[in-house]
Amino acid sequence: MIEPHAPAPPGCPQPRSAPDGPGGPVRLPVRPGTGRFLVLAGVFVCAACGLVYELELVALASYLMGDSVTQASVVLSVMVFAMGIGSLAAKRLRPLAAAGFGAVEAALALVGGCSAMALYAVFAWTGDWGGMWANGPRCLLVAFSLATGLLIGAEVPLLMELIQRIRRQDAGGAVADLSAADYVGALVGGLAFPFLLLPFLGQLTGALLTGAVNAVVGGALVLGLFRRDLTRRARWLLLVGNALVLAVLASAAVLVDDFEHAARQAMYGDDVRVALRTEVQEVVLTGGTSGRSLDLFLDGRLRVSGHDELRYHEALVHPAMSGPHARVLILGGGDGLAAREVLHHSRVDRVDVVELDAEVIRLARTDPALSALNRHAFGDARVHVTTEDAFAWLRGAAPATYDVVVSDLPDPGITASTKLYSQEFYGLARRVLAPGGRLVVHAGPVASGPRAYWTVEATLRAAGFRTAPYGAGGGHAHFAAGPGRTPADRSWASRDWGFVLAARTDPRPRLDPGGPRPRVLTEASLAAGERAARRTRIPGLPASTLVHPRY
Repeated sequence: MIEPHAPAPPGCPQPRSAPDGPGGPVRLPVRPGTGRFLVLAGVFVCAACGLVYELELVALASYLMGDSVTQASVVLSVMVFAMGIGSLAAKRLRPLAAAGFGAVEAALALVGGCSAMALYAVFAWTGDWGGMWANGPRCLLVAFSLATGLLIGAEVPLLMELIQRIRRQDAGGAVADLSAADYVGALVGGLAFPFLLLPFLGQLTGALLTGAVNAVVGGALVLGLFRRDLTRRARWLLLVGNALVLAVLASAAVLVDDFEHAARQAMYGDDVRVALRTEVQEVVLTGGTSGRSLDLFLDGRLRVSGHDELRYHEALVHPAMSGPHARVLILGGGDGLAAREVLHHSRVDRVDVVELDAEVIRLARTDPALSALNRHAFGDARVHVTTEDAFAWLRGAAPATYDVVVSDLPDPGITASTKLYSQEFYGLARRVLAPGGRLVVHAGPVASGPRAYWTVEATLRAAGFRTAPYGAGGGHAHFAAGPGRTPADRSWASRDWGFVLAARTDPRPRLDPGGPRPRVLTEASLAAGERAARRTRIPGLPASTLVHPRY
């Protein structure tokens, strides 16, 4: 325990700190109580900024790479490890606590504030995040997590030293005060990120603003409260350093719109027509004019390609329509293309589309190219749209309502979609099927992702379905943009779709004898897709559940 500092006897000189004796109490420009309050307020703000940096890295990595569980685990574990190393390293700076804290905050503001822009730039100009951990973007993510953690970890020992220099107290009390300010600040930062910074400023500007606040508060605390504890040279270095950091952050904020435009062109090519960030995802539309193919990207992944979407949607919808199909449910499919194929069948009375993102629905209705591609499906009186999470919607749906359920959802390997490929989800889908009804699932690539594909099939069987797996060629959602890889260049994109047709009795993928003739899909290609899928079978895979996801 640290002994309280005893005041000097009357008539003796009072202790005072000087640049050459930083170990004693600090001579403050304010009363000690006010000084302690200002230090704890600084702890509060710095903790809020630190948590924003952490959440920013997690959010950006999850958006660019997918698999948010893995990205959050990597970022947070590396940062916590680095915080411990930073705390140990800061012990050497305790004799120069004021100058050390000022330098740490300036560096943290620069690293944390610029991290999102740097990561986005590397992704845009070097390509996809896939591949080994040794590639550039993933290494940069780990490097920023490590650097941010080291600097955050160095804060607490230095702040502990500074607050003890103002007024000595027992170590337990000082730790309690600092921890309380730190945790409350983290709460505010954690709430501000999703509810204020992200929706109103976006990822890049939000990070830059957080860095500016961090630099201003850290610099003001040291230069205003502890300036007498610094040499003249140290004061000038901190002042110039913080000014440069603020200049860099301000310049980046001014250029952020031009940067995003250039990065978007590097990722998607020159013909970006629509780019918006919804409450759910980033939506980008390219092409669709002057004879160029329309492409729809969701969170950087190609979801619809006008070059070959017909192969995908015909293979998804038509085999499930061979049988009763008066009432059809489409889960996902906000682009309207699955609904277009369903409406080709004249015996359809009602189509319910459950799509989470209302902006995608709006684009499918109003964008000239996309609405022309889906043949204005959402203008058909038989089509009814609900903007809701598919899992939640199924829980409240009436049983035995639909003859056909079409699951047109992103690949199961994307963490946000994992629950929509679980045994519980398929159990809910089975409940809404009428007797003799059929469910068809887009299950990801067959040849390039057989484990995930056959896990979907095993999960459907665990939910009480009989299954008929089949594949189709044509290229779809695994395209990711990068340098020299624009939407006009498909030569390297994956051409591999997998589907599973499921029913209570043995289903058979075939075309409706009395229905419309698809333009691309044939009985022969369906049979070939079945054979190709069977060749990739991985037996004995366990089902994926909510509590034990397998993808």
